[in-house]
Order: sequence, then structure tokens, then C-alpha cells
Amino acid sequence: MEGFEVEVEAERRGEEEKIKGVKLNKYALGCALLASTNSILLGYDIGVISGAVLYIRENLKITSIQEEILVGSLNVCSLIGSLLSGKTSDLIGRRYTIVLAAATFFAGALLMGLAPSYPFLMAGRVVAGIGVGYSLMIAPVYTAEISPAMTRGFLSSLPEVFITVGILLGYVVNYALSGIDKDWNWRVMLLLAAVPAVGIGMGVVVMPESPRWLVMKRRLSEAKRVLVKTSESEEEAELRLGEITRAWELQGSSNWHGQGVWKELLWRPAPATRRILIAAIGINFFMQASGNDAVIYYLPEVFKAAGVRKKKQLFAFNVIMGTAKATCVMISALFLDKYGRRPLLLLGSVGMALSLCVLGLGSKFLENPVHRPTWAIVVCVIAVCGDVSFFSIGLGPITWVYSSEIFPLRLRAQGTSLAVSVNRLVSGVVSMTFLSITKTITFGGMFFVLAAIMMMGSLFFFFLMPETKGKSLEEIGKLFEDKKTSYEGREMDSTEK
Repeated sequence: MEGFEVEVEAERRGEEEKIKGVKLNKYALGCALLASTNSILLGYDIGVISGAVLYIRENLKITSIQEEILVGSLNVCSLIGSLLSGKTSDLIGRRYTIVLAAATFFAGALLMGLAPSYPFLMAGRVVAGIGVGYSLMIAPVYTAEISPAMTRGFLSSLPEVFITVGILLGYVVNYALSGIDKDWNWRVMLLLAAVPAVGIGMGVVVMPESPRWLVMKRRLSEAKRVLVKTSESEEEAELRLGEITRAWELQGSSNWHGQGVWKELLWRPAPATRRILIAAIGINFFMQASGNDAVIYYLPEVFKAAGVRKKKQLFAFNVIMGTAKATCVMISALFLDKYGRRPLLLLGSVGMALSLCVLGLGSKFLENPVHRPTWAIVVCVIAVCGDVSFFSIGLGPITWVYSSEIFPLRLRAQGTSLAVSVNRLVSGVVSMTFLSITKTITFGGMFFVLAAIMMMGSLFFFFLMPETKGKSLEEIGKLFEDKKTSYEGREMDSTEK
């Protein structure tokens, strides 16, 4: 065992030295930034709708049930885009799927901003939701496929960074437009979502196609040109191309055109595929079952329950939350490749569980409408900050990174689309039932339930999710081939068992 420990320590030091010597490829960074900008669409909608709905309720005279359906419908409808995105991206490519996502969301934003009535507003949410579903799947997959192994964690977490930036931008727009006419402010808030969609469509013109998709289509010379630009040398590009090509040929996929993937994923999957699917669906389930999206959507309602009544103050609190969230997601992105996925994921999930427990306790002291102690309001504000911050350290960025990197190339697009579909379905259900449940068990009770879910999530991550830091996409599949694979990514031989 002493020899084994020495060997593991040597491997760890070797990995640290490799990470210290790694330079961020500027071309890969540029491609990742352009692709990840697509994710700002969802973030902006999450942030802006939380404030816009206060004015929509007054202007269109909608009920609380209609409000829940309006808010949650985008997430439920994004399930459609998520399910379609895998097959679409295998057929037309990752790059043009990004264009399709932006164009669909653009149409939805116009419908929402110009809606004369609630049914038209709902139609816009449906169309925008389909665009969001496409963007949530394709941005991390494209980024993972174009990134070098040693910086893939940082680059693949950029979609979550842009979601968070979009949320903060939505909060700022809420605050800035809260003073204009209430019949028009919510329309301007929603119409502004079309602006980044146009920019994304134009930016894709200079983006290359994913080299792994090009290998799938046997366009090897084009794949090599992209790999040369995203590698430190032509020799490294040759090695990466050879590894991708060999992995593709080993999958017996030379004449494959996207057929049979759903059967391979869901009907008697191989043991390794089953473990990958459980890990991908599990992390996406817990990301949304944590209630983070719902807390952000209904943050003004949470603070109103705490005794904060003025809309300007509510929007100011939103900006504070958004700033904390954006800061923490950047910290996570910068350290993902140094410390790995598992440590940050576990830190984030345990931190969320504790924050939600504190939020539940604070909310219980605010249930009395006559006496709401100031200290309890302060505790709730700090606990909400803690909850969204720990989410942005762990589940927020790492869900997209992990989901997009663990599937083999043959299954990646459609496997990731399935996992993201679960993400969207759970998000929609939680968002559309959050207010109704809190009316039954109170905000405090709801936060205790979410805390229990995050405790279960922490156990799931600890036992079922191996570390993927520093490994190429073609190497990661080996981590799931043997049940006794160690969570540091090293398979144990018979002398160590």
C-alpha cells in the first residue's frame, strides 16, 4: 500500500505541474465565449421575468396560477428544444444549431414584448422556451468538444457564467426601467432579450465547427485545421486528431449518421453507458430540484413575505443577489481545472443545504404578519446570498461541464440533450408549483424541503460521480467502465482491491 500511496502522490504532483504550465489557448477561448453567449438568453429571461411579472400581473390582470404558468412555461417548453437539439446538432452541426437557438429565442422575445394579451404572451414564452432548450444543450457540448483537456473545465463552465451574467443584467434592467410607465416597462424589459440573440447570430459567422463533429462526418482535414488553432503546436493537434479518430473508429461508427442512439441509451444500455446516464441525469435533476431557479424567479415574493414592499427595494435586493452569484460563478470557473469537479461540487451542494436550512429558520420567524424582527430579515437576505453563491460555485457551472464531457462522441449530443431535458422538466415543475406549495407549507417549510433534497444530492455526488479533471473526452469514458474505478480517475488493479 505504501508504494501505491507514493505512486498516487507522484501522479497528483505531476498533474499540478501540468496545470501550472498550461496556457489558455486564445482561439479556443474566443470560440467558447461566442458559443457561451447563447446562454445569456436564459439568464436574462430568468432575471428580467422575476421583476417584469410584477407589472404584468397588474397590467394584464392575471391570477397567481397564471403567473406560475407564465414563469414556468419557458422551462417546460425548453424541454422540446432540449430533446430536439441532440439529433439536430448531429445532423446540421454544432455551429448551425447555435444559430437556430438564437433565431428561435429572437422570435419568442418579439412575441413576448409585443403581446397584446396573456395568450399571446404565453405563445412567446413557448417559442422562446424552445430556443432556450437548444442553447442549453449546444453551448456546453460545442465548448467541451473544441477545448483542450487541461482547460476544458474553465471553458465549459462559461455557459453558466453567461447565464449568471444574464440574470444580473435582467436585474439591472428591472431596476433601471422600474420608473417608467407600468404599461410599457415590462414590454421593454422583454423586448431587450432580442438584442443579444442578434449578436449571437452574427458572431457565429466567425466560429469554426466542432472538430469532433467534423471527425464524425469524416472531414478530417477540416478537423485538423481547427485542432491546430486550438492546440499549442501542430504535433499536439496531430495527437488529438489521432485520439479522436481512433475513439470514433473503436465505437464502430464509421457509417453512423445518428441512428439508434435512443435505443442504445435507454433500451438495455451497456453498464458503462448506464453509469454515465445515471450520473448525467442525476446531476441535472439535483441542479433544478435544489429550487435555485424558482428562488431566483420568485425572489421578490420571498422578500415581500419578509416585509419588503417597495418595488425599487425589491429590485435592489435582486441586484445584490445577482452580483454575489456572478462573483462566485467566476471563482468556480477559474478553479475548476485546478481543484477538479468533485471538490467544488461537494462544497457547493453542502453549502446550499446549510444555507437553505438557515433560510428556512429565518423564514419561520417572519411568518407572523404583526411582528417581523429585523434580524430575521437580515438572516434571510444573507442565507439567500449563500444559497445562490454556493449554487454558482458547484451545481451551476459543473452541471454543464460534467454533462457535456462524460458521454462518448457517438452518444454525446443526444445523451446530453436527454440529461438537459430532465433539467428543464424538473425546473418547469418546480417553478410552476413553487408558489402553490409555499402557500400550503409556507416559505420556511419549502426551504427545509429543498435543504433535504440537497443533502441527498451531496450523497449522490460523493458516491456516483468520478473526477474528470485533466482527462481528454476520449479518456473519460474509461472512468465508468469498471464499478471499482476510484473517484480520482485511476482504475485499481487486483493487488490494490
